[in-house]
Amino acid sequence: MNVVIYARYSSHSQTEQSIEGQLQTCYEFAKNNGHIVIGEYIDRAQSGTTDSRADFQRMIADSDKHTFEGVLVYQLDRFARNRYDSAINKAKLKKNGVRVISARENISDDASGILVEGVLESMAEYYSAELSQKIRRGLAINAEKCLSNGSNPGLGYWVDSERRFHVDPEGAAVVREIFEMYASGKTVAEITKYLNGKQIKTSHGKEFNKNSLHRLLRNKRYIGYYIYRDTETPGGMPRIIEDELFERVQHILDRNKKAPARARGREEYLLTTKLFCGYCREMMTGYGGTGKSGTAYRYYACKNAKMKRCQKKVVNKQKIEDRVVLECRKLLTDSNIEKIARSVAAACEADYDTSAIKRIKAAIQEADTAIENLWKALERGQAVDMITERIEKRQKEKEDLQAQLAVEMGKQVTFTAPQIKAFLYSLKRGNINDENNRRGLVNIFLRAIYLYDDRMTLILNGGDRPITIDDILLDEIEGHFEAAISSGAGCSPLVAPAPPIARGPKVLGQLLFCALAELDRE
Repeated sequence: MNVVIYARYSSHSQTEQSIEGQLQTCYEFAKNNGHIVIGEYIDRAQSGTTDSRADFQRMIADSDKHTFEGVLVYQLDRFARNRYDSAINKAKLKKNGVRVISARENISDDASGILVEGVLESMAEYYSAELSQKIRRGLAINAEKCLSNGSNPGLGYWVDSERRFHVDPEGAAVVREIFEMYASGKTVAEITKYLNGKQIKTSHGKEFNKNSLHRLLRNKRYIGYYIYRDTETPGGMPRIIEDELFERVQHILDRNKKAPARARGREEYLLTTKLFCGYCREMMTGYGGTGKSGTAYRYYACKNAKMKRCQKKVVNKQKIEDRVVLECRKLLTDSNIEKIARSVAAACEADYDTSAIKRIKAAIQEADTAIENLWKALERGQAVDMITERIEKRQKEKEDLQAQLAVEMGKQVTFTAPQIKAFLYSLKRGNINDENNRRGLVNIFLRAIYLYDDRMTLILNGGDRPITIDDILLDEIEGHFEAAISSGAGCSPLVAPAPPIARGPKVLGQLLFCALAELDRE
C-alpha cells in the first residue's frame, strides 16, 4: 500500500531534529506494516492551528491524483490541532480514498474525537452557505476595491502588503510570449513542451500542461479585468495583453475546441475507507461497470479477493449501504442526541480561538479613537489639510480591518448545543435516502465495518464494543451479479482504494474508549 508522510514542527523552539525524529518513526512504522512510502510533505515552523501550510495544501491537492492511499503522521496533532480543520481536511482526503494514519497511536483518534469530527464535518456540509456568508462579506469588500483576496495572483502578477496587484515584468514577458506563440499557430502541446523545456513554471510552481495553459489563455485578468465570482470589473487589474491579441487567441481557442466527451458521473461510495474484509482485514473498494447484458453494477470488493488471495465475495453497493445507514440511524435516540450535542458544543467552545479576532477588534478600536481625536483637532482649527488627509488614511485602515474581521469571524465555527441537536434530529427524522443524511449518519457514527459473507461487525464511534449483525447478506448477491463481476465484463474501478489500518485481534479488542457513556441503541 502506498503512503506519504506528513511532518511538521511549529516554532523556533523545535528544530530540524524534530522533523528527522518524526520521519524516522514514520518510516519504521511503514516498514513494520508493509506500507510503501512514496513521498514526503514537510512544513517547517508552521502552526497546526491553521491549515494554511504550503506542503499540507500541496498534499491535499495531490490526493486528487490517487497515487497514494494513506497519509502517515508521527501523531495526529501533526496533522491539525484545530478540530474543525482536521474534520474538513480528512473529509477531502476521504473523497479521494485516502486515510490518515498515526504512527504512534494505536487507533487513528480517540473515540470522542472521531465522533466530534464526524458531527462537525456533516454539519459543515449543511451549514456551508451560512458559514461562508461571513467570509464572502469580507471578500466582497476587498473585491469592491479590486484587492487580492489571498488566492494565487496568477503568472505575471504580484501582490503588495496592501493587497494591490502589480505586474511582475519577468512573468508578464512569459505570458505575452505564450499568447503570441498560440496566436502564431503553435499548438498547446508545442507550447507546453517549450515552456517545460526551459523550466518555466506556472504560478503554482508546477510544470505546464494543457489544462494550466488553457486557463492562462482564457484568463481575462490579462486584459485588465478584475474578476470576483460572476462580476467582472474592467480596469481593475493592471493590463498585460492588448485586446486585439487576446481576442485573436480566443477565436483560435473556440475554433479548436472539440465537443466535450459525454459526462461520466462519479458514483459516490459511501463506505469508502470504512469497509474492511472480515477475513483478511483488507480494505474493500467500490467498483462499477456494465455486464454483458448491459446492466450496470455497483459493488464493493476485497482487494485481496480481486487478486485471488481471499475468498470474500463481492457485495451489492446499495444493499450494504442501506443496511449500514439504517443501523447508524438507530443510534439517534433522544439520550444519545443529548450526549452528542453536549460533547460537540464543549469541543467547539474549547477549540474556539479568539486571539486573532481580539487583535483586530483592538486595532479597530484604536483606529476609532485616533479618528475621534483627529476630528477634535480639526474642530480646534489645527492644520486642516494635514488632519483631513490623516483622517482619510485612518478611515481606510479601519475599513481594511473590518474586512479582515469579517473574514476571521467567518473562520470561527461555534456550533451551539441547540444547533447540534436540531441537526441530529433532522438526521433522525429526515429522508433516509437523502445523500446528505446518509453521509452524515455514516460520518458521525461509523468507525469501521468488518464484512463477512454471512455477517458484519460494526465498530462505532462512542461505543466500547462491536455490534455484530448476522445472516443479512447470503441471499443478497444474485448469481448473475456475482458471475458478471467475477468475469470482469466491462467493469472498472471508480474509487481509488484507501489503506486498511494495521490491526490484529488484540488491537480490535481495544475498540474506541469514549468520554461519552456507551451509546444506547433502540
